[in-house]
Amino acid sequence: MKLKPLLDRVVIKNVETEEVTKGGILLTSSAKEKPQMAEVVAVGPGGVVDGKEINMVVKEHDKVVYSKYAGTEVKLDGEEYIIVRQSDILAIVE
Repeated sequence: MKLKPLLDRVVIKNVETEEVTKGGILLTSSAKEKPQMAEVVAVGPGGVVDGKEINMVVKEHDKVVYSKYAGTEVKLDGEEYIIVRQSDILAIVE
């Protein structure tokens, strides 16, 4: 099964973060902050949203930084994804 986002939606998957601090302290999963870096898995076609024409800037496989509490979490085939609006994506990491 594959997720196909609509309009200005983007499907992203979190990038694994390091579990050890620079000082060498091992962090448990409950102590870690929610990651804000992800990889784009799928991109909607864009179009007219709320009366404005939206052109999609991000593309599949881009690494992006997104708003901390943005989106809807979805679990599909054992994988966790987040569906966000393109406007919730803050930057593309090059």
